[in-house]
Amino acid sequence: MIMDNKPGRRRFITLMAAFAGLQLLPDRGFGSVSPVVWRGQALGAPATLVLNHQNPAEAERLLRRVVVEVARLESIFSLFRPESALSELNRTGVLAAPPSEMVELLELCRSFHGLGDGRFDPTIQPLWLLHARHFLRDDADPAGPSARDMRKALALVGFDKVSFDANRVALGQRGMALTLNGIAQGYITDRIVALLRDAGVTSSLVDMGENRAIGNNAQGAPWRIGLAQSEDATLPDMVLDITDRAVATSAGAGFQFDRAGKFSHILDPRTGLSARRYVRVSVVSEDAATADALSTAFSLMDEREVETLRASLRNVEVYLRA
Repeated sequence: MIMDNKPGRRRFITLMAAFAGLQLLPDRGFGSVSPVVWRGQALGAPATLVLNHQNPAEAERLLRRVVVEVARLESIFSLFRPESALSELNRTGVLAAPPSEMVELLELCRSFHGLGDGRFDPTIQPLWLLHARHFLRDDADPAGPSARDMRKALALVGFDKVSFDANRVALGQRGMALTLNGIAQGYITDRIVALLRDAGVTSSLVDMGENRAIGNNAQGAPWRIGLAQSEDATLPDMVLDITDRAVATSAGAGFQFDRAGKFSHILDPRTGLSARRYVRVSVVSEDAATADALSTAFSLMDEREVETLRASLRNVEVYLRA
């Protein structure tokens, strides 16, 4: 599962601006108005929003609303902010009167945990911390954490040990901790899409760590999302055309604990081992939270398992790069 505990290191996939409708070409679908582009961060990852709107002043007002909403959602889901709802839950093991968004996202986590046969599991955080602390040591064993330490961390993993409802969220064991970064960026993307659609927006590309398109781009064509081999790449090796769809990508090289690159942030909650099957896994779905969670789960499955699960789902496409 992706653990974005360091800013800007969520994945090594570059969603290429030049192939995502950000060229600011002459606008054929919106008169002479150029798209308004906002760039910032969401949960430690680069974030971008491209908004096509006939009224520039209204577009700017909407972008201000987006920035406020992203900050509000980060105050719930951020692992970095000590005052966030998630940080409080991890610190105390219980969260009274949780924000409704926290409960909604945990419900989604429960669904994807079941779909992926436990491969998608937000309680993986103790495993991430174990690997991070191990490889920070000067005398770190390059073979990774000891079997004893792995067993102790794995004993704290299991989403079935988390109880929650509208009144309370509780972790079942002392030492358990959640990360929602394998789905929260997709969820935030979806929330921003809903905000814009409610305001009447018909053309936008929202990237709050994952991409989701509203309608087509300013030229009336699908938005183009480029997938590259590295953050430094200038050209993508694959381009996806999307209209009213979302794209999420998981890649082990997005963050690696060791210099040799044997231990990545995509950790199997059943074994504690790093995913090594694919260079990247990209998922196209109707919403970004689904694409986000599935890209994680698929990273830990073989191709037969991926296809079996994909075939059981509605309007989901999967692109594996070995």
